[in-house]
Amino acid sequence: MKKIIFTISALLITTVFVNAQDAGKIEVANPAASTSLAEMNFETDVHDFGTIDYAGNGTYEFKFKNTGKEPLIISNAKGSCGCTVPTYPKDVPIKPGESNVIKVTYDTKRAGNFTKTVTITSNSKTPEKVITIKGVVQPAPIEETFPTNGKKDDGATPFEKH
Repeated sequence: MKKIIFTISALLITTVFVNAQDAGKIEVANPAASTSLAEMNFETDVHDFGTIDYAGNGTYEFKFKNTGKEPLIISNAKGSCGCTVPTYPKDVPIKPGESNVIKVTYDTKRAGNFTKTVTITSNSKTPEKVITIKGVVQPAPIEETFPTNGKKDDGATPFEKH
């Protein structure tokens, strides 16, 4: 009986100490994010290309507007892989009320389904924003080639004699 009481007491004391340690932690929010008055609002944050031809146009422009009260500065835009390349207004403040675009290009020489993201970092109230492209790239067209032997094709089969 004494062992049970001792074990329960030890567990209670350990729990109290662990909770006391967690209560002493102070989380510091990102001051730039919480005090920023810039705000980036996209018309859409997902674009579905549907079905695209192999080596077809895999570019889409995501339109956004600064609906905040301070200039918006985009510091980075990074694709989820090397096949997704974003182009964004670098070092150009977007004034309150102004609009701009982030162009995203997907390498359509990769057949099959795809869903890729671009992470945008800015001085907006939400410092990181993720936009998405998706679709299906058709397989590469098959080119029919025939071996050539340098002779003119007269239509005769190899077994026919002239």
